Amino acid sequence: MSQLTIIANIHAKPDQIEKVKAALLKLVPITRAEEGCLTYTLHQNNENPAHFTFHENWVSRELWQQHMQAPHLEEYVAATEGAVTEFTLQEMTASV
Repeated sequence: MSQLTIIANIHAKPDQIEKVKAALLKLVPITRAEEGCLTYTLHQNNENPAHFTFHENWVSRELWQQHMQAPHLEEYVAATEGAVTEFTLQEMTASV
């Protein structure tokens, strides 16, 4: 089973940037403690502060899928309802 890399992009409404950022930051320590999480890093775009990116590495897709069902992600979705304009996610595998 190969390691899985996730790139998640979140775009907040301009007037909701701080709300979304606070909710995203709450995810970091909880997720880093999850089984199978190798790295979980939040980035904020320097030119567009409403754009956030998570760069994640997981031991396996199965453990990442468990993460996606975690209660803290449900709480994040509820806390940011109506504040996010776009969410995209890419599952990737390293070529080398």
